[in-house]
Amino acid sequence: MQENIRQALAVVLEDWNRMATADHEDADWTAERFEASFYKMIDAVRDWTDNLEPRPQTLAEFWQLPEIEEIVERLPAPLQLNFETEAELIVEKIIRIDDEKYD
Repeated sequence: MQENIRQALAVVLEDWNRMATADHEDADWTAERFEASFYKMIDAVRDWTDNLEPRPQTLAEFWQLPEIEEIVERLPAPLQLNFETEAELIVEKIIRIDDEKYD
């Protein structure tokens, strides 16, 4: 796995754990931080995927990439669905507008 994706994934997992243990006062801040780190990771995965030769053309091809398998294995179950949704957009070359990321 590329180092920038590995680092982004580590931040996502750290922020996920921080959000899960945050007290009421820090809940909003930690949730926003997590969301931002998740989409930074998605952007890193998108950039990496877009530069692959050959680039995966289907979700099946995308899921078979060892790097993607590793990411999915490391993501907590609740985040896997979010990652699957974003994977569809990556393969279809659809980029969300920032406002859409947070809805």
